[in-house]
Amino acid sequence: MSKFEVKHYSANKEILKFNDFVSTSVIVSDEGIAVVNGKKVVPAGTIIAGKARPVLENRGEPVVKTNGSGAEGVLLNSVDVTYGPAAGAMVIHGFIDLTKLPEAPAAEAKTALSLIKFMN
Repeated sequence: MSKFEVKHYSANKEILKFNDFVSTSVIVSDEGIAVVNGKKVVPAGTIIAGKARPVLENRGEPVVKTNGSGAEGVLLNSVDVTYGPAAGAMVIHGFIDLTKLPEAPAAEAKTALSLIKFMN
């Protein structure tokens, strides 16, 4: 019988204000993500957008970090992209706790994310 060890590098941060949301699966790009303690992690609450086409039309394109008018959603959980693009979930409708985001959304991002309500 083989043994293995599961390592958790960080606690999962809850970004939702209320547990009423709609999300879709996405591939998160490792492009432009800094290495911290040997890991490349895109934190929960990061505002993301599609690369070439809207994510909802082309799920094969990786999503990238943004904070502008092209915003399409908010990353639900942290995603480890140390070894390349990885799967994640993007909230497209719901209530997000502003105090839990790694960066405050810009006015353009709030306008683009019309189905998401940011709350304190």
